[in-house]
Amino acid sequence: MDNSMLKDGFKIHFIGIGGISMSALARILLDDGCIVTGSDMKESHITRQLEEYGAKVTIGQKAENITDQQLIVYTAAVKEDNPEFIAAKEKGIEIIDRAELLGAIMKRYNNPIAVSGTHGKTSTTGMISQVFLEAGLDPTVTIGGELDVIGGNLRVGKKEIFIAEACEYHRSFLKFSPKTTVMLNIEEDHLDFFTGLDDIIDTFHHLALITPDDGMLVANIDDENVVKALKGIDKNIVTIGIDKECDYQGYDITHDSSDKCTFKVRKNGEYYTTVILSVPGVHNVYNALCAFAVADMAGIDKEIISSALSEFIGAHRRFERKGTFNGALIVDDYAHHPSEIRATLDAAKNMGFDNIYCVFQPHTYTRTKMLFDDFVKVFSESGVNVIITDIFAAREKDTGLVSSKELAEAIDGATYRASFEDVEGYLKNTVKEKDLVFTMGAGDVYKIGEALLK
Repeated sequence: MDNSMLKDGFKIHFIGIGGISMSALARILLDDGCIVTGSDMKESHITRQLEEYGAKVTIGQKAENITDQQLIVYTAAVKEDNPEFIAAKEKGIEIIDRAELLGAIMKRYNNPIAVSGTHGKTSTTGMISQVFLEAGLDPTVTIGGELDVIGGNLRVGKKEIFIAEACEYHRSFLKFSPKTTVMLNIEEDHLDFFTGLDDIIDTFHHLALITPDDGMLVANIDDENVVKALKGIDKNIVTIGIDKECDYQGYDITHDSSDKCTFKVRKNGEYYTTVILSVPGVHNVYNALCAFAVADMAGIDKEIISSALSEFIGAHRRFERKGTFNGALIVDDYAHHPSEIRATLDAAKNMGFDNIYCVFQPHTYTRTKMLFDDFVKVFSESGVNVIITDIFAAREKDTGLVSSKELAEAIDGATYRASFEDVEGYLKNTVKEKDLVFTMGAGDVYKIGEALLK
């Protein structure tokens, strides 16, 4: 698309405007003077905020919402039988997906930064944003979660720096236009779309290819699949890691019971600085090293970087402390992939709780089926009390492919509880002081913790 059209008076409609990424793009275009309309299936604080900013939002998707708009934007969840999609085609209005619009917007910035990886994108995007803000820069940020330091999922800044998550699903990030690309890690996921791990690695390889020659790739070389994705790539690659010698290496990693994590940074083989993180886990050390490399290569003073990283408290739903119930700490976490779950629970086990309870809501039938054995292994080896509740279907329908009951029965010591009310009742009668309760998953499992806290 021609991004010069995205200016004062241009009429654009978003199908699914209440989504995290879609709402951020709508806000950016509202700030540019575009006339923004949109629809969603339900009202939320995000749709209400968009209305306050000047968007016209309709709850419910119907053909009459498409009138004289000049561009229609849709998400991957929207199918071609959507009434607004059909109406736009009949009227001959240009239709593009969210990723293409984001790529077009990126081109308007001097330094677009794309943060990719199977895990850690939101946290790393948040860390980079925190550092650039503390350095007095004025980035535009779009993030796949909500971050207190920017007051939500978006910050609109000047047309110099754009910091964005880059999701591999549907190969969306290949429509982006990054000058700096971060590769955190690569694993099997989204197997309702990808044919397997090799397909995913190849997609990240193509992301590296679209990073310009005068740009930069920041890569975690401890991840063997990232190394495979970069094979044959002749670009400016800046490496980070813990286990291998690299440009920015983390070492002497220590944890304390207050969930702080301290590590030293070795740059080009020599001690450079020390970082104290306020978010737990070795996975966050990797995230922080990537953020550190991006900021240091941008010329930000290392003391500012270290200070900003120490102040980063995480995005909402990423090891988010919600409060206490019966003296037990309630934490909500978005982890929905076996590797994310392992990293989060490993971090928690360093914090000195008497008992850890993990209420897990699997996300999509496809992921649960494809990674079934991995979920079983991670939870069986975790040593925590595991409660499995029903699968959050998201974009899928239940075809009998797999069930949460089957998953719970395969995990050593796990229990299956279908309803949130049943889970709440069990926790009310079980948890006590010095216990930790996780609500974990990408769906609405957080409601269990909120109900307990009420």
